[in-house]
Amino acid sequence: MNRESTLAVVAALLLLGATGLVLAAPDALDDPRSEDAPPGHLAVAETAIAPGEITGETAALRIDTGLRHRGGALENVSVRYRAVDSESGLLVDERRVELGEVTGDGEVSAAGTLVVPREGGYRIETTVFADGERVASDSGTVRGVAALTPDYADRRVGFPDHRVWPTLAVAVDEADGETATLRITASVTNRGDDPSEAVELAVLLRQSDSNVVADRATTTVEAIRPGRTETVDVTVTVPDDYNYYVDAMVRADGVVVDEAGSVANLNPRETISANETTEEVAFNAEDFAEEESEAEAPREEPEGATDGETPGFGAVAAVLALLSLMLAGRLRRRGADRGDSR
Repeated sequence: MNRESTLAVVAALLLLGATGLVLAAPDALDDPRSEDAPPGHLAVAETAIAPGEITGETAALRIDTGLRHRGGALENVSVRYRAVDSESGLLVDERRVELGEVTGDGEVSAAGTLVVPREGGYRIETTVFADGERVASDSGTVRGVAALTPDYADRRVGFPDHRVWPTLAVAVDEADGETATLRITASVTNRGDDPSEAVELAVLLRQSDSNVVADRATTTVEAIRPGRTETVDVTVTVPDDYNYYVDAMVRADGVVVDEAGSVANLNPRETISANETTEEVAFNAEDFAEEESEAEAPREEPEGATDGETPGFGAVAAVLALLSLMLAGRLRRRGADRGDSR
């Protein structure tokens, strides 16, 4: 047998032996490094919280979590979100997000929504589970939830905040000595990017001392272009010679979206500023009522005292004092007569 034939036979025998070994021990050719692969590991890389739907009572908080994965695959991965009241420590809401199997090195995202009362502050807790075991956690706080504007009141139309030009300007149109007709000019601005819808402007005047509403008026503010400010006039008639607080609000579909205040000083002797009086002004309720009010009941004087008298000195004391004066006068005259006779 020549050399080539011998080598071919040897090669065939080796191939047959290797094939039999694989069939007998299929794990013999596995990569030994697979037994040394590190176990799967998850960690919270980042957490972002953003407001969602806002109502009059509740606020939805959207939570986005980035998870960093290393090592082998992890089964049955889930993320639990909790909102805990920062003052009482009570659990307010809880959500669980299922991710299933997580493989490969890199990042995976999870997102959930918690609904909390629109007040106070909360601690947001994020916990990651794999096969029912806690593998990672993170926490953060949210404050000022009450400042979030409800969706129904999120309007871009309202009163501007000018430094010089008044938001509410008051002018006297007519006055007859008893009543005064005032023209209230309000500035309304569209702070949005689109033309506004029509809204309602309501104005009322309160007498400064009594807080009695003297008159009120409403008007419609038509559509305003983006970034523009329009002025709207309303007129009211009130009793003259009084001072008034001017309250104004913008309403959209019955919802108050903005408020402003000013004053109307019609009393030439006294003045007031917004929400503050510098001096008390006499007030007569009859000017603001249809029917005459009942007269004030007279005050009861304390016993033993009359007008102009000092308490404790009555008529008897007055008579005794008069007699004492008369007696003193006679004694002085007698003394003078004796001196003359000498």
